Amino acid sequence: MKPVNVGIVGLGTVGTGTFNVLNRNREDIARRAGREIVVTHVGARRDNGFATPGAKVSRDIFAVVNDPEVDIVVELIGGTTVARDLVMKAIENGKHVVTANKALIAQYGNEVFAAAQKKGVNVAFEAAVAGGIPIIKAIREGLAANRIAWVAGIINGTGNFILTEMRDKGRDFNDVLKEAQALGYAEADPTFDVEGIDAAHKLTILASIAFGIPLQFEKAFTEGITKIGRDDVAYAEELGYRVKHLGVARRTANGVELRVHPTLIPEARLIANVHGVMNAVMVMSDAVGPTFYSGRGAGSEPTASAVVADVIDVARVLTTDPTNRVPHLAFQADSLSDLPILPIEEVETAYYLRMDVKDHPGVLAKIASVLSEGAINIEAIIQKDQADETAPVPLIMLTRKVQEKKMNAALDKIRKLDVLVNDITRIRVEALSQ
Repeated sequence: MKPVNVGIVGLGTVGTGTFNVLNRNREDIARRAGREIVVTHVGARRDNGFATPGAKVSRDIFAVVNDPEVDIVVELIGGTTVARDLVMKAIENGKHVVTANKALIAQYGNEVFAAAQKKGVNVAFEAAVAGGIPIIKAIREGLAANRIAWVAGIINGTGNFILTEMRDKGRDFNDVLKEAQALGYAEADPTFDVEGIDAAHKLTILASIAFGIPLQFEKAFTEGITKIGRDDVAYAEELGYRVKHLGVARRTANGVELRVHPTLIPEARLIANVHGVMNAVMVMSDAVGPTFYSGRGAGSEPTASAVVADVIDVARVLTTDPTNRVPHLAFQADSLSDLPILPIEEVETAYYLRMDVKDHPGVLAKIASVLSEGAINIEAIIQKDQADETAPVPLIMLTRKVQEKKMNAALDKIRKLDVLVNDITRIRVEALSQ
């Protein structure tokens, strides 16, 4: 049988890993795919000295998608400008596409998939979420019999590394961030990682395949970890929780929650014990209940593992009727739901609140009164006495579930009481039990 010819565009960390895995495991891959898979063309604008034996190298990356001999284009350049043009051109030329580009899929996936369906080609994107963890295949195919209630994930390794170091070593956020940059976990501009944008791209994709809704990245709520202090991490431990930067997509009667933010998780949960740069995703579905997936969320060969798995999948279905392939977003394109994405004000969660208050009589009573008036129940309180009577007193509270807009209103009233020394730190709490 004729080999499947692959063109790789982008020869950075993931591109070189993909080339290596395809060549090193060539025999096993051929046995799995039913035919040989060969890299015949590589597009790389700069020469990084990486050898690509047997493959033509073009500095014009569009030469790869215009090569009539290439069957599958693997896009690994990242970004949403040139990459978008390249993927759309590949589809226009009738080529299948494999990509690790979460931003492209989250922001332009609806357009990309519509074009692919029209041309009868596949766009595979397993590596776009959680690196080497096969979470997209698990939800889209392994859990296809289930109605999924929610998906929650630690899907950015940089943020998880920072919070792990803060917990284990009592370090400050800025100190750990500098180390993460030195180790190559965080970019010089770490905004995408620490502010939750990278995780929101990935969560948008997970929500779409879990609930059969169009990709709607612009409606995802994102909150970063830059305001989390080491004291918050320590107080959470004292209360039996861990702080994680969590992405949550939940189906409710009123719509879909789509949110990324720091979260207190009970320390007994498996996902609360995922540390360092590791990623993890929990899925709650009706037939099987909770399932858990963990592994390396980034890196050359972990991500290449997912890229090559997609290449094999595409190679297997090259000759099948396009209407009989697994849909891009798990549900048939004409059956996607119009469930709305809920604004964060409509979301209901429990809360961790930390307030540095003046050491005056009656302060706790005043704050408790405001929360009570707002129908907000207090689950637990920690009040730390200070040796210095002029120093502010840390007051930590856990509340029961309440709608975010009610909590916002109560916090605004507390700010007007003239009892606070600093602004209130608020972290949402997720039990992840049902």
